[in-house]
Amino acid sequence: MAAEVFGNVVERCRAEEEELLGRWKEIVAESLRGRMTGVELDKELRDLLDALLSALAAGGGTDPGAEAYGEVRALLGELSRNRAHQGFSPRETAVAVFALKRALRDRIGDEPGFTPLTDLIDELGLITFEVYTRAREEVISNQAEQLLELATPVVKLWHGVVALPLVGTLDSARAQVVMEKLLQTLVDTGSEHAIIDITGVPAVDTQVAQHLLKTVVAARLMGADCIISGIRPQIAQTIVALGIEFGDIATKSTLADALMLAISRSGVDFGAEMAKRGL
Repeated sequence: MAAEVFGNVVERCRAEEEELLGRWKEIVAESLRGRMTGVELDKELRDLLDALLSALAAGGGTDPGAEAYGEVRALLGELSRNRAHQGFSPRETAVAVFALKRALRDRIGDEPGFTPLTDLIDELGLITFEVYTRAREEVISNQAEQLLELATPVVKLWHGVVALPLVGTLDSARAQVVMEKLLQTLVDTGSEHAIIDITGVPAVDTQVAQHLLKTVVAARLMGADCIISGIRPQIAQTIVALGIEFGDIATKSTLADALMLAISRSGVDFGAEMAKRGL
């Protein structure tokens, strides 16, 4: 019985396919505000409608997980991922599927199979939203990683001296990125001195101190000497109050002082070097 009902629906849709597509595109285009070309939208919706009608004709029934709907699910997955990567909202993405119900109502709303078909479209819409959500989470995760990379620059200050200026909170995830970037830069540049500047770190607690110490130890294992700069009076008082020990790690109040120390440790006569450069 269901096959017969959907058979009538498929027949009507095929007979009025261009009109149905035109109405569907019109509804979807309103929500996209020109962010897709008419050609792109036409192909996307035409392929999806053709796959849906083929699945119905093949006896897919009302179960969107049926084998007959494999191509439909694949097309919906591609649509959702593309929308997520292009920055479309969940609503704009869902409209691409749910708008088909309005288009069908305008063309074949009098068919007995219209109601079960709209129920099926609701299920397909949920699949679209689930794929979109996963894809959007991946986009956000990738963007967060990129921001971590950009927020953790390692710069070369002098021959054999690199600096890692930290700004903002230093949590476990960022501390790992900091360590990896510093160690890789030490390898790439062959530097023997590293300055970790915490001027931009708002507060230093036990956790932050542990992250710094681990980074220094890792750098030392690479054969590099580390200096921590940016020790402000408030931070110094906090470190003392918490009983945090930096051991034999050199600390300086400013990046400039740390640079001078690193240069002197590298065996360069800083005064002579400045005189030679006319500074």
